[in-house]
Amino acid sequence: MTSEREVLLVAHPDRETTRDAAREVSQRFAEAGIRLRVTDGDMLKLIDPHGCLAMPCTVVAPKDDPARGAELVFVLGGDGTLLRAAELARSAGVPVLGVNLGRVGFLAEADSEALGDAVQRVVAREYHVEERMTVDVTVTDAGTELYRTWALNEVSVEKFTRERVLDALIEVDGRPVSSFGCDGVLCATPTGSTAYAFSAGGPILWPDVEALLVVPNNAHAMFSRPLVVSPSSVISVGIDPTGPKAVLTCDGLRTFDLPPGALVEVVCGHQPVRLVRLREGVFTDRLVHKFGLPVRSWRERRSGGRSV
Repeated sequence: MTSEREVLLVAHPDRETTRDAAREVSQRFAEAGIRLRVTDGDMLKLIDPHGCLAMPCTVVAPKDDPARGAELVFVLGGDGTLLRAAELARSAGVPVLGVNLGRVGFLAEADSEALGDAVQRVVAREYHVEERMTVDVTVTDAGTELYRTWALNEVSVEKFTRERVLDALIEVDGRPVSSFGCDGVLCATPTGSTAYAFSAGGPILWPDVEALLVVPNNAHAMFSRPLVVSPSSVISVGIDPTGPKAVLTCDGLRTFDLPPGALVEVVCGHQPVRLVRLREGVFTDRLVHKFGLPVRSWRERRSGGRSV
């Protein structure tokens, strides 16, 4: 191996175990001749109580596009940390590998006990990369563009204050579908269907399904079922111009105020996020493993495991 290979490390904040894991990762990569980078924000998280950095690395500022030129982004944490890493990696087209130090860690490729194996597979280049759909978001008000942003998991349009209801109009391809009062409306990708959208009552979409998902959240309406629409569709969520303001949140990371009358348009993203996969496998197995789903039938349970 040569020193030309570099990996950007993104770590969960405020976890004691992160420093130990970062130290192990650094040592293993250094022995293989692979250099680590960290952002200056992550550097502060990796300083131990004695003021020492947990490992040798190159420190870069986020404004300097820290993932560009790296082989991949190596993530220590849960899904929130991986989403933050995806924000750094997407524009550079660099793949992201997650090692779960949190709870479910649905997007992570390895659990904490497999940390060493994950590093070794990167060193040996024994991994493949898959692309995940994103969404692009445009917010306008009276025809004037306010924001442009994106999301890997979901776009959430929510009421601004707890005591007020959000009055929203959902349109697909310029045609109104339904309007109602609600806590919010989620527009999710197949990747995000196992996250916030799932908690709000939406279906799970397999990652290779080319579709967008619309999930009303606590809607006060007879027709408020989730919608699965074409990836070529334009989803619009309009905010009542006579009602209170709302808030737009993308992947739980980027938040924007929405004035009354604002229009949020969501389309399939022009640039995907690339995720590292260490082994071949089917999504069904990941779903069962991450959610701890029961897979024995009632007949098997009643017969003590014997087939009937």
